[in-house]
Amino acid sequence: MIIKQSANSINDCDKFFTYDLGLAASLFTLGYTMLEVDNQSPKKSRFIFRRDEHIDNMIAQYWDNKLTLPARSLFENLKMLKNRLYSVIV
Repeated sequence: MIIKQSANSINDCDKFFTYDLGLAASLFTLGYTMLEVDNQSPKKSRFIFRRDEHIDNMIAQYWDNKLTLPARSLFENLKMLKNRLYSVIV
C-alpha cells in the first residue's frame, strides 16, 4: 500500500528511508506501507516506508541474502516502483 497524504504527519523516527530499489521492492512485497517516493534529487529517489518493530530484521535478512519472497510478486512490485520513478506527473 502506498500512502501520500499522511507522510508529513509521521515523525522521521517512525519512517525508514532507502535509496535501494531492490530493498524497496522487497519491503513492499512483504506488505510494508510505502509512505512516498521522494524524487527531489534528479539523480536519486528515496523510498520512505512506515517503520515497525520487525522492519530492521527484514532489512538484515535482505542484506544477508536470507529473505525469501514470492518471485512473481517481487518482480511485479519492482516493475511498479520503476514505473513510479520514470512516470512524469503533469
